[in-house]
Amino acid sequence: MSTETLLERITDYANRADPYPLYAELRENGVSRQNDGSYLVGTYHEIAALLHDPRISSDLRNRAEPDAALARPDDLPPAFIGVDDPEHDRQRRLAMRPFGPPHSPGRIDALHGDIEEIARELIDGFRGRERIDLVDDFAYPLPVTVICRLLGVPQEDMPQLRAWTNTVIEPLDRSPGDDAARRRRAGMEARSAMGHYLGELAARRDAHPSNDMISELVHDDGPEGRLTRPELMTTLVLLMIAGHETTINLITNGMLTLLRHPDALERLRREPELMPSAVEELLRFEPPVQMLPQRTPLTDIEVGGIHIPKGAPLLLVLASGNRDPLRFENPDHFDPARPDNQHFGFGSGIHSCFGAPLARIETQIALTALIDRLDDPRLAEDPPPYRHSPVLRGPQHLPIVRNAGAAPRG
Repeated sequence: MSTETLLERITDYANRADPYPLYAELRENGVSRQNDGSYLVGTYHEIAALLHDPRISSDLRNRAEPDAALARPDDLPPAFIGVDDPEHDRQRRLAMRPFGPPHSPGRIDALHGDIEEIARELIDGFRGRERIDLVDDFAYPLPVTVICRLLGVPQEDMPQLRAWTNTVIEPLDRSPGDDAARRRRAGMEARSAMGHYLGELAARRDAHPSNDMISELVHDDGPEGRLTRPELMTTLVLLMIAGHETTINLITNGMLTLLRHPDALERLRREPELMPSAVEELLRFEPPVQMLPQRTPLTDIEVGGIHIPKGAPLLLVLASGNRDPLRFENPDHFDPARPDNQHFGFGSGIHSCFGAPLARIETQIALTALIDRLDDPRLAEDPPPYRHSPVLRGPQHLPIVRNAGAAPRG
């Protein structure tokens, strides 16, 4: 087939369960221009260079032909992941102050006990059940509960927040034939509604502060001042969504991979100290974010001998780079003790994942609890049904059968 149809084939839902042969085809061709004028990059070293290249913009307003949807119908500015320095750097540093080092170095480590308790309670809820859905019963509620506690969002509001989140991320689904314009409009409306909801929570914390991140963001008077109210709203939307969506995929893809590799699962039972390394390998082998579709050259560039004009859509296929044999030995093999594992599971460069430390801890605790306490877990179907998004790729549901007569171990 023509390499100009690679994007169509990668985004075709029929290939969602196993896009890796298509990524291999992409790597063989280096950089591939697509029928829609976009360019796909799937080789490790080229992706790494582009992620650190100041000539590459994350702001879609720099496209030569900006989508009409970018004339935003909502009243919120782009999140800081969608703007360039120096504005990106200012907003990201303000958002980081209550989240991690150097200003809040102990916040994530302090959650360790809470995360273990949440995982334990969820697994206790499996008692007497022969069949569970790892997504709905575990991988979704764990990070959602954590991010709600961290930000200070009422747990009872999560059904509405889940509905908004699903609508906001739906435009990432590039399935052929879908009404993309409708999805974008609905996504903008949901983003605005979520932003105003979180803005109201911030207003309440302004009057009555609590021990949560929203309160700290509202009251932080650092040397650069505070985020404006619209910036705060859009930052809270980003933190709320990114704080659980990718972790759901990471936990689910992780357990799916371990159940497909029982020798690795048993090794982790015997050697739990390998779990941090195993999570890094999962980030390489089955990353929760498969590609970055929002990159644009600010000038004409050359990548892998291919000329890419200023303003052209540029898609960096991180999951393909993670399996590049020029960078990783035996890249299609899952090795929980893989050395020198500098993957793109959380991106790289100035836009590397803000919440990576939290996602790592959550996944290490979650997978350790699951493999320690579940009695003889097996996949009910393989492959499982996948989410539609080719960007945030992971199972929509992960049915697991187990020995219902056995209580969870531990």
